[in-house]
Amino acid sequence: MSEFLTSIHPAAVCFIVCAAKIIEITIQSLKTCMMVKGQKLKAAGLGFLECVVWGLVISTIIGTLGDNLLLLAFYCLGYAAGLFLGATLESKIALGTSSLQLIANVGNTQKIIEYLKANSRGYTVFEGQGSTDRMNMIFIVLPRRDSAPLLKEIRAICQNNVFVVVDDVNKYAGGYGMLK
Repeated sequence: MSEFLTSIHPAAVCFIVCAAKIIEITIQSLKTCMMVKGQKLKAAGLGFLECVVWGLVISTIIGTLGDNLLLLAFYCLGYAAGLFLGATLESKIALGTSSLQLIANVGNTQKIIEYLKANSRGYTVFEGQGSTDRMNMIFIVLPRRDSAPLLKEIRAICQNNVFVVVDDVNKYAGGYGMLK
C-alpha cells in the first residue's frame, strides 16, 4: 500500500485519505446508531468494516504526519465530513421506532382520529384537562421513517393547532399493527 501511495502525487494522497476518512466515520456513525437501536449483528459487521478502513487510513498517515501537515488537515476534514454524512444518512434511513404524543382540543382530536383510521394507524386517546380547555392526548407508536410524513399531515389537518412530543422507543411489545 505504501509503495502505491509514494508513487502518486501527494495532493492525490490527501484526497484519498480524506475520502477514506469520510467513509470510515460515516460507517462509525451508522454503527453507533444501530447499536443504540439494538441491531447488534449489523453494528458488528459495520464495526469490522470500520476497523479495516481505519487501519488503512492510519497506516497511510502515521509515518508522514510530521512531514505533511496538509495530510493531517485532509484527515481532519474527512473526519468532520464523515460525521456530517453519517448523521445525514441516519436521518434518511430513520432506524427504529418513534412514539408521538399529540395534545389537541376535542375538535382536532376527532380530525386526527379520522385521519389515523383512514390510514390504518393504531392510536390511544387519553382525555384530559388543559390550562383553559378540555384536551386529549393521542398516543401513537410507529416506525421512525413514518413519523415526519404523519406529523406533516396531522399539522395540516389541525392547522398547526396541536402540541407534539416525539420520542425514540427502545422496546415495545404488541399493539395494533406493531407486533414485534
